[in-house]
Amino acid sequence: MDVHEYQAKELLASFGVAVPKGAVAFSPDQAVYAATELGGSFWAVKAQIHAGARGKAGGIKLCRTYNEVRDASRELLGKRLVTIQTGPEGKPVQRVYVETADPFERELYLGYVLDRKAERVRVIASQRGGMDIEEIAATDPDALIQIVVEPAVGLQQFQAREIAFQLGLNIKQVSAAVKTIMNAYRAFRDCDGTMLEINPLVVTKDDRVLALDAKMSFDDNAMFRRRNIADMHDPSQGDPREAQAAEHNLSYIGLEGEIGCIVNGAGLAMATMDMIKHAGGEPANFLDVGGGASPERVATAFRLVLSDRNVKAILVNIFAGINRCDWVAEGVVKAAREVKIEVPLVVRLAGTNVEAGQKILAESGLDLITADTLSEAARKAVDACESAKATMGNR
Repeated sequence: MDVHEYQAKELLASFGVAVPKGAVAFSPDQAVYAATELGGSFWAVKAQIHAGARGKAGGIKLCRTYNEVRDASRELLGKRLVTIQTGPEGKPVQRVYVETADPFERELYLGYVLDRKAERVRVIASQRGGMDIEEIAATDPDALIQIVVEPAVGLQQFQAREIAFQLGLNIKQVSAAVKTIMNAYRAFRDCDGTMLEINPLVVTKDDRVLALDAKMSFDDNAMFRRRNIADMHDPSQGDPREAQAAEHNLSYIGLEGEIGCIVNGAGLAMATMDMIKHAGGEPANFLDVGGGASPERVATAFRLVLSDRNVKAILVNIFAGINRCDWVAEGVVKAAREVKIEVPLVVRLAGTNVEAGQKILAESGLDLITADTLSEAARKAVDACESAKATMGNR
């Protein structure tokens, strides 16, 4: 789960990380009011989306007057901001963050990531922060300072000092940087974070160290114990189909292919997508209906898959253990009768009550394509997809 910059800064500030003063606004008038309340004569108006590289995309405006704040907010609010991290569709800007733009001398980079391969938290820092950090990481990896945290003891003060000195800070700045590095780690750890990026981490003329920007991601599976963070979720920043799937306890991820997948079990879903690729097709989604797929949940899964206009065929692949093939077959029949399915439907059932499930399908009168093995089902789904595309092309 991701949060907006202003929400990440609220969390960081609660752990003692210094951040510039700012306020969120949902309209140009609110943005101007925020600027007057913050004081000063120089502000940054920042589009709030779940993506980075906003600066390069024009999502951050520096303003010296209230009229400029109003104009910047009016320009950003309501648009879809496209950055290198959003894809061509962009993300909607529904709020802006107005922040005092204090002058600074240096831009640094500080990040924390859950390194799943090492099974450790990895701290990454660099003297060269700012908008080009991705290019720096790709072309000059030696510019990155990296420390792996031992989970039994956590990040230690000496490690934070080592990072601060390698960043080239003076004695006064090192003290502030160590505090920031340690407190940011606490925020990452105690909030079940999977990624925290402070870019840039700036050093001011009076030796303060401030988190000028912040991005945080969290472990979805831990949100039941982090209700304050779960409440920060902004559904507008994600795929609406994924939000709808979550409401029905379905795991759905939209992809860019043409063969919709309805599968029980994450491992089998991955294998199904692999077999579709092996057969020459492209999966349109990952969808795990879970182990207790009732007919209602299966029907909901069909609606989700069919909401993708790119889908030219659907493959249902069920290996029933805890689940039952007759339940799934009932769901398929119910969905086909309630939802207008205009694409070929390939169904492969195996496991508990498979004979009963196959009987339900056979007696339903539906125009189904059945298969006994996964490879056969994938091949038939790809063939059906190609036939559907050819038919549409001839119209």
